[in-house]
Amino acid sequence: MKIIIEQLLNGLTMGAFYSLIAMGYSMVYGVMKLINFAHGDFFTFGSYLGYTLLVMGVAYVTSTLGVWGGMIAAMLIAAIGTGILGIAVERIAYRPIYPAGRLPAVVSALGASIFIQNSIMVIWGPRPHAYTSEVIPGYIMNITGFRINILQIIILLLSFCLMGILYYIVQKTTFGAAIRASALDRETAALMGININLIIFFIFALGPALGGTAGVMVGMYYRKISFTMGWNYGLKAFTATILGGIGNIPGAMIGGLILGVLEMLGSTYLSTAYKDVFVFLVLILVLLFRPTGILGEKIAEKV
Repeated sequence: MKIIIEQLLNGLTMGAFYSLIAMGYSMVYGVMKLINFAHGDFFTFGSYLGYTLLVMGVAYVTSTLGVWGGMIAAMLIAAIGTGILGIAVERIAYRPIYPAGRLPAVVSALGASIFIQNSIMVIWGPRPHAYTSEVIPGYIMNITGFRINILQIIILLLSFCLMGILYYIVQKTTFGAAIRASALDRETAALMGININLIIFFIFALGPALGGTAGVMVGMYYRKISFTMGWNYGLKAFTATILGGIGNIPGAMIGGLILGVLEMLGSTYLSTAYKDVFVFLVLILVLLFRPTGILGEKIAEKV
């Protein structure tokens, strides 16, 4: 029982990373019908921005903001930086080719992914980097025999807060209704007076910002980052999006959490070598019996 509970907590933590990245995929697809393959590299870019602040600027950060203040500042700067990058990529790589259809946009997204990944390698170097223990404390609590990482609890709470805020914005606000209307029919929404460019600006800023925040969290939690890690996390997040229902933001949240738990349980009770096989086997079964995912495709209402 002890092992199960600890592994469930580890799986939820991993799933929270996938969920934050998957929400960006889901928002972009819901409105633009575009699979943004560069999204995993936004995540990587955010992790490197956090590394630059926390590790390379460690003396200034810790003396000015303290350890926990430095972590919060790193996540905020990563969110802002990746949000700006997301807007720039949309304006440069996607917007000029929207009239050409979906396939050229997918090819452009792959090109943007390669460009961002190689830019990270040129700026920070090809070797992996580490979030050192001097700036990322590892506080462990022992509660009735259970070992709980305080950083893990903070990451989970922050992730759930971000998911809740996004869910509230999309489902409970007037601006969220405009997003859902745009996802249903962009042309009609524009005729009804909705500013489609503002909606696109929002999703291409917020989606990468969430991914960048997740990148800093992954760096703090696993301590090691590399310029190629965006492909793996992006693929898992895309899988979570399909699992929950592509274009469905609550589905992306739930799909990411389920994926993280399945991956952790698979590595615990099967083998770390087969954990991905186990996860994708579950995905195949879900798609066979429910092709639209657990919660179905995007849920939008006429407004």
